Amino acid sequence: MHDDTSGEQEEPLPLLELREPLPNVITDNSVFEDAVNRIANGTGPIAIDAERASGYRYSQRAYLIQVRRQGAGTFLFDPISHLEFELLFRQTENEEWIIHASTQDLTCLREVGITPNKIFDTELAARLLGYPKVGLSALVEKHFGVTMAKEHSAADWSTRPLPEPWLHYAALDVELLIELRDMLHDELVKQNRIHWLDQECGHILKNFAPKVKEDPWRRTSGIHGVKVPRQLAVVRELWLTRNQLAKELDIAPGRLLPDSSIIFAARADSKITLKEMAAFQSRGAKTHATAWKDALNRARELPDNQCPPSNPRSSAIPHPKNWAARNPKAHARLTHARLAISKLGESLGVSAEHLISPETLRTICWSKTSISESELEREYLVRPWQISLILPDLTTALLATTPVATAPPEGE
Repeated sequence: MHDDTSGEQEEPLPLLELREPLPNVITDNSVFEDAVNRIANGTGPIAIDAERASGYRYSQRAYLIQVRRQGAGTFLFDPISHLEFELLFRQTENEEWIIHASTQDLTCLREVGITPNKIFDTELAARLLGYPKVGLSALVEKHFGVTMAKEHSAADWSTRPLPEPWLHYAALDVELLIELRDMLHDELVKQNRIHWLDQECGHILKNFAPKVKEDPWRRTSGIHGVKVPRQLAVVRELWLTRNQLAKELDIAPGRLLPDSSIIFAARADSKITLKEMAAFQSRGAKTHATAWKDALNRARELPDNQCPPSNPRSSAIPHPKNWAARNPKAHARLTHARLAISKLGESLGVSAEHLISPETLRTICWSKTSISESELEREYLVRPWQISLILPDLTTALLATTPVATAPPEGE
């Protein structure tokens, strides 16, 4: 590395390259069985990654699965070719699977029959070690001194055939994942944090499931500018219609009708025409203009008492910014808890949210004045390693009756 004061610029790091020739994409089950046998006869944990078509498709299915194992090499599998991935899992069910950012890929992997019993999440490991950057490329650059190309990260992986540069990019995602896992594992052991990761990964496998959002249409971008119940009815009907069409066609909803168009229609004159509806569709998908108009008509004809309210009642805990007025004692507890856990996180070099999730902390502070170790684990799914660290501070914070003047900012 050059001294910045010398006026010389640092030389760019070399690009990561494959150590072996790019493998062919496997689409045939007979070839797949041979690959499974080779993977099963390999040694050590198995690196896996999946490519989806987010932003292009409605579903989150995998369109390419990359696997690498020592003694076996790298394999590229085409999941839409009906390969029997259950066979791969059956022959490797006792092995550890290395996944970077596992919550992004577990759903699509389980969908094809890969249901790991043990995982090592390299992104999560880096977070628990306090790394400021936890992306795969940042970790590879830090530990191996090479950079990873990123130009195909947002590609439409449902494309067939997949271009060779895309396949090369995908294979690189597992090229150093095993070595990265070993380095992070050793560092976790050295810092006595390996049990943190073990418990976190076990929690993910046991409890991971996509959350079902209440009234998801209320998350339409720009809806904060729509206050009239009748206009909200338009947003709801268009959103629900778009979602159903997108699901049927397996197209990302925003590619059928962008959020901006939904908001435009809601705020426009009630006499918006079919031609106008067709005009504001994305990519000229005029074939669905009738569906949009039907949705508009349903919203217009809805009785007033069936239009969605501007401020719906909710059983959810209110935003912390309202706690001081609505529940002063809970506000006091939360300020003390946040400050204590923030300081604890700083002393450990990890983000406070990894010691206890902000949502869980709010839930506890809203109504609790005391809590036990067993209650934290049983009812709030806080892991034992977290409990051992936060329980003393949390116990003290729940006894507070006046707020901390310099509490951390309200976060979500």
